[in-house]
Amino acid sequence: MDERTARVNRLVTDEPTRPADGRGVAGTLRRLCSAAERALFASGAGVSVLAGNGMPGVAAVSQPAYEPLEELQFSLGEGPCLDAMASRRPLLVPDLSAGAVKRWPGYAAALHDNGVRAVFAFPLQIGAARLGALDVFRGEVGSLTADELRDALTFADVAVTTLLDGQARAAPGTAADGLDDEVVGQRAELFQAQGMVAVQLGISLADALARLRAYAYAEDKPLGDIAFDVVTRRVRFDDGRS
Repeated sequence: MDERTARVNRLVTDEPTRPADGRGVAGTLRRLCSAAERALFASGAGVSVLAGNGMPGVAAVSQPAYEPLEELQFSLGEGPCLDAMASRRPLLVPDLSAGAVKRWPGYAAALHDNGVRAVFAFPLQIGAARLGALDVFRGEVGSLTADELRDALTFADVAVTTLLDGQARAAPGTAADGLDDEVVGQRAELFQAQGMVAVQLGISLADALARLRAYAYAEDKPLGDIAFDVVTRRVRFDDGRS
């Protein structure tokens, strides 16, 4: 283990545990987000991970206020987290006013409304396997320094190790400790809702997901909440009201 990795691990370990922290991997990732926020002079940080069906979900945030911003990316189908995972490369946006509105018309506006002026996303991956992404938000325009960039990449590496270690300890066929209810269950529900909407409207799964996202955005609700309403049949898309 190199010196930078050891230092980042110490920052995560020394980060105070909060009463609301999740158990196991989820709790460690929350402390990692909080440590990254402090070390990178950020206003917030979040980790989102991919479930087994490829659907992303929020695993941890440094502060509760940033959970809706993480989740909104999945409702809109756009944002730095998704782009970093798709490209498998860090996405560095030191000034959201410089082209980000064209790139993420809905998400960039939401970031601006919440005081975010710069965002940096780092894919969590090992080999060809994509695990998720680490998002770092800042309230002021400006690039990461070379040292901060190296630290951010190290935080991402530690997040990958945390996820892999948690999965290694989990029983076969189950999620890493602390993430099953937080992420995998919600993503499985979304996948089920996607199929139900596709059947109701006679459309493709891709179009069904787009309809779910549009409805979530119109109702100003998390995509996971809309999926739950569809699965529990509180909302139908073939009744002319959705």
